[in-house]
Amino acid sequence: MTYGMLSLGFLAIAIVVLLAALARAGDRRALIARWRVPVAIAALALLILTVVFDNLMIAAGLMRYAGPDVSGPAIGLMPALDLAYPLAAVILLPALWLLFRRRGDG
Repeated sequence: MTYGMLSLGFLAIAIVVLLAALARAGDRRALIARWRVPVAIAALALLILTVVFDNLMIAAGLMRYAGPDVSGPAIGLMPALDLAYPLAAVILLPALWLLFRRRGDG
C-alpha cells in the first residue's frame, strides 16, 4: 500500500461520515452557512502548521521518507500527501459533532 492510497482512504472515510451527518441533519443548509468560515480557518491553520512542523521534524531527522511508496510533489522536505491527514481531521471532526449532537443543539 502506498502513502497515497492510505491518505485517500482516510479522506474517503471522513467524507462518507460528513455526508452521513449532513444527510441526518435537518438544518444542514444553516449549518453549512454557519460553519463554512470557521472550518475554513481551522483547515488553513492546520495545513500551515503541518507544513511548518513536518518540515522541521524531517530536517531534524525525527522521520524520513524513502522508497517507492512515496510519490507525488513535495512541499519543502515533506510529501504533499501528508496534508491529507489534517484535511481529513477538519472534515471528520465537524461531522462527528453533527452525528453526536443532541437534537436542537447547533
